[in-house]
Amino acid sequence: MSHNKPEKERREAAATGGARPTGNRFDFDAIGTCWVIETDEPLCLELRSALLDRVGRFDATYSRFRPDSLVSRIASAPDGGRFGFPEDSLELFGLYDRLFAATDGAVDPLVGRELELLGYDASYSLTPAPDDVWAKERVRERATWAGDVTRDGTTVVTRRPLVIDVGAVGKGYLVDILSEALQEAGHIRSVVDASGDLRHRGEGATRVGLEHPFDPRKVIGFAELRGQALCASGVSRRAWGDGLHHVLDARTGVPVSEVTATWVVADETALADGLATALFFTEPRRLLDSFDFTYVRMRFDGRAEASPDFPGELFT
Repeated sequence: MSHNKPEKERREAAATGGARPTGNRFDFDAIGTCWVIETDEPLCLELRSALLDRVGRFDATYSRFRPDSLVSRIASAPDGGRFGFPEDSLELFGLYDRLFAATDGAVDPLVGRELELLGYDASYSLTPAPDDVWAKERVRERATWAGDVTRDGTTVVTRRPLVIDVGAVGKGYLVDILSEALQEAGHIRSVVDASGDLRHRGEGATRVGLEHPFDPRKVIGFAELRGQALCASGVSRRAWGDGLHHVLDARTGVPVSEVTATWVVADETALADGLATALFFTEPRRLLDSFDFTYVRMRFDGRAEASPDFPGELFT
């Protein structure tokens, strides 16, 4: 998954108070980032182990940084093939279908190869590929989710090597999976926070700061969540070289240069995660035709905009 990286990211959304569960935290590192789960009652060892096992299975399927993962097998299949995904792929890939359509292809899980060519590869080289490699790539038409992948239920059919990267949605979807598992285990009030992708459940509210993309010591405002999810995305967290970062327009393979950070509040973390990426390429009014969410968006010149019904406040 594209959110893995050599250095663990700072949290993009730091808690600033509110009615979070207190006194019971479960901290762990997974899929290249820091996780914090807060509940009213302590998590038993069996549930902790089950949560970590679920994360491990998700990573073994979708991580393009693991040579033994399913998506790595797809990337190394010279003539493509038929690949069986778990049941969770139905909802995950279904959301990608909707985001691909709403952004005219800007959000595409086949952007993985473009990330590799720019240096965000499995070895974290952070060095763009040489010109001759780029030239060979450009001989072939760029792969697209709509044109190069066929799905039959949980089976994915390919005809050539494809690098699937679910980083625009995957971490948020995994937050939802763990949040639901907590609820099924009887933890009605909880917060699952995966370094900027956060899901709140239960009564009351939790207040979350919106970290300033140019100065992590400051916030530009806050969101107040009541049984909702908040996801943040910014180009500064995974950046290397001049103008190189992880938010690419899949239609061009070029990093975005107008929007620097986004925050989205929605009912589900996967949706908030995907829309936080989509807002880098697509105007909010277009996305609001297809999705229910509120947002804050900041441009490189420092201007910030928010939807009128955003559940919080901007300080600038």
